[in-house]
Amino acid sequence: MTTTLRSGHIQPVQIHFDDLDAMGVVHNARYVLLLERALSGYWAERGWSFDPALPHFAEIFFVVREFSITYHVPISTVGEAAVHFWLDRMGTTSVVYGFRVLSADHTVVHAEGRRVQVRLDPATLRPSPMSEPLRDSLRQLLAVTP
Repeated sequence: MTTTLRSGHIQPVQIHFDDLDAMGVVHNARYVLLLERALSGYWAERGWSFDPALPHFAEIFFVVREFSITYHVPISTVGEAAVHFWLDRMGTTSVVYGFRVLSADHTVVHAEGRRVQVRLDPATLRPSPMSEPLRDSLRQLLAVTP
């Protein structure tokens, strides 16, 4: 399967030896971590770090509500890969990410899926609206139909 260019962002990620399973391919559960590594790196570079000691942390208190993934081509080596992600939808309290795990040269789609996140109020653990500055940052990732 090859990639089709679309909006969003492509973030390089590293495949480590401990990401591989007994068959020498990236374990299926590690694809969740690859997306997490990509999102964490992207948001930290833009001042929205997941560090609770930093001021923006309460703004990005999200939990995963849903996660789905389809696997296409196993990754069988350590080294660089890439995660292409975008927002399919942004609501008042939630976002829906689409994503693809790609080869380092972006020519092979290893897996693709979606992740739904809900922003919670850290004190009540109830869904809470996103602030306008956070919404502005998220808008940069909204999918654009070609």
